[in-house]
Amino acid sequence: MGTIEIRRVYEAEDVKGAVFLVDRLWPRGVRKSDLELDGWLRDVAPSDDLRRWFGHRPERFAEFTERYRRELDEHPDAVRPLLEAARQGPVTLLYAARDPDHNQAVVLRDHLLDRLSR
Repeated sequence: MGTIEIRRVYEAEDVKGAVFLVDRLWPRGVRKSDLELDGWLRDVAPSDDLRRWFGHRPERFAEFTERYRRELDEHPDAVRPLLEAARQGPVTLLYAARDPDHNQAVVLRDHLLDRLSR
């Protein structure tokens, strides 16, 4: 099993393994030709309603985490490519949010690690 790293899309130099953008929206100021991706997995990102509700407010992160994990559990096919890639080697999840500790990639990484350890 490989490692799963998370990295801000704006700091995506020297990433390891398979690289996936895990935001529903394309990041501002980034040309598609500037990123070497193995996939843009929009469907693994939080729903628009959940994303808007969270609004990157740290005080909502615990509740966001619970709701987002429920969404992930309800759509196992969305995470399948990430699980398969992580079984083969390292994976890097790219996200655009400014806060490195309170974003969907943190929750997604932990969800994937939980699934892989089962």
